[in-house]
Amino acid sequence: MLENINNDITLSIVIPVYNEEATILEILRRVNKQKIDSVSFEVIVIDDGSLDNSVPLMEENPNLFTKLIKLPVNGGKGAAVIAGLTAATGDFVLFQDADLEYDPKDYHKMVKPITHFGADVVMGSRLIASEFTRVYYFWHRLGNRLITTFFNIMNNATFTDIYSCYLLYRRDLVDPNILRAKGWEQQAEILSCAVAKANCVYEVPISYHGRTYDEGKKIRGYHVFKIFWTIFIRRLLR
Repeated sequence: MLENINNDITLSIVIPVYNEEATILEILRRVNKQKIDSVSFEVIVIDDGSLDNSVPLMEENPNLFTKLIKLPVNGGKGAAVIAGLTAATGDFVLFQDADLEYDPKDYHKMVKPITHFGADVVMGSRLIASEFTRVYYFWHRLGNRLITTFFNIMNNATFTDIYSCYLLYRRDLVDPNILRAKGWEQQAEILSCAVAKANCVYEVPISYHGRTYDEGKKIRGYHVFKIFWTIFIRRLLR
């Protein structure tokens, strides 16, 4: 029988939002349905200057979150993440996109390495025995593999998927004040900082319901170059 190592932890769930009126209440409801023994949730929603009905919908449902941060102008996902990390008070941080690509039902998988094995960092992977993964773009998969391989070489790691949304880490591993990236490369920066200080790192399978570009997907191929550069620079700064 597995021994429970960490008891009564608080998990700060950071949810950046930009024009997600179609999905924001549903994702918050799914987050609130999750119950994990000895784990409490701090749900932090950061609105990044949405122009749609996202903010009014959230303000009408304050029971679905712990904190709502409203940025006056759109600064990009990176700016929203930094605002959320600055406000977080939990023992651990977990990122959640405001769309429905990732299912909070996988939280129990993400948390298990922490509560049972004392993990400092847990990465959710769409590529290791997931229950289901929506077929998506070949070039995205290829780019992800290249990024992940480069990260592993630079950090002596064995990740399979460093660009899934579900990254969970002990909050004191990453100081939001040192983060410089504001674009898609920010995840690589955060993971680089976390892995550099972590003693125990795990990866778990998660399910994925990827969106098409018509459905709102935003990442593009040219983002890969900044991601490579960020991984390289963070390794040099260690």
